[in-house]
Amino acid sequence: MPDLEYRKGVILALCAYCMWGVAPLYFKLLTQVSALEILMHRVIWSFVFLIVLMQFLGGFGRLRLLLKQPKQLGVLLITSVLIAVNWLIFIWAVNNDLMLDASLGYFINPLFNVFLGMLFLGERLRKLQWLAVSLAFIGVLIQLFSFGSIPLVSLSLAASFGFYGLLRKKVNIDAKTGLLVETALLLPIALGYLIFTLDTSATSMIVNDLNLNLILIAAGIVTTIPLLCFAGAAVRIPFSILGFFQYIGPSIMFILAVKLFNEPFDIEKAITFVFIWIALVVFVSDILLQRYKNNQPNNRQVVR
Repeated sequence: MPDLEYRKGVILALCAYCMWGVAPLYFKLLTQVSALEILMHRVIWSFVFLIVLMQFLGGFGRLRLLLKQPKQLGVLLITSVLIAVNWLIFIWAVNNDLMLDASLGYFINPLFNVFLGMLFLGERLRKLQWLAVSLAFIGVLIQLFSFGSIPLVSLSLAASFGFYGLLRKKVNIDAKTGLLVETALLLPIALGYLIFTLDTSATSMIVNDLNLNLILIAAGIVTTIPLLCFAGAAVRIPFSILGFFQYIGPSIMFILAVKLFNEPFDIEKAITFVFIWIALVVFVSDILLQRYKNNQPNNRQVVR
């Protein structure tokens, strides 16, 4: 049974990160809709879809307990803003042919998380971790000084998602319930925006054709299904192993951007990507090295 659960976890992890990787294909169907309006629909339909799911799968008990904890709700208010900013930047980047920048942002994210752990959680970086973070930093600096630009979209995505993850660690709540509260907190703004722009929007659901309305409603499914797969994987396989799957998403985005949508992969982007990829190789090597050391007989606790 443990082996079966482990295999289920691996399959769920693959599903989650593959779906996140191909998510840009969905947003490319909505290029005629503004990124802000797509975000509002994403909030509304994610909330609706989560309510329906919890009706069948349960979870309202955990929600009621959470509503009695104002400090945790305060943290979720901040995370709701961070995830909304992350979603907005990502949607805008995809629909403005900046998918390579979005891909780079999610490649940078694991390294940014290590940096945040050092700053806010008191974690000490090992030598290889310092090297990985330094290489990523050098890659950004070379782009800044040699080409006079900075990957703002990439850094914004990495930072917003990094701080989001950091704060969610402080809220001991499952992903499904947490996202439901976050979307509920954003729901009044989303509904207010869509009602206020009802007469001026070029894509009002009142006058849209059925196909476009169904695509907008699907935003809830696109958002929540991979998250639920991720949550299912997280309880079945070790988090350190789950971390290796996170590179699937940005890798798929990178391939889609270059091969399918023909985004220019010029020398400026190439240099930054190379430094980030080398940094990730160093980072993953450090994880594997630590796992090897921890599995050595001398490091195992003898049970008598």
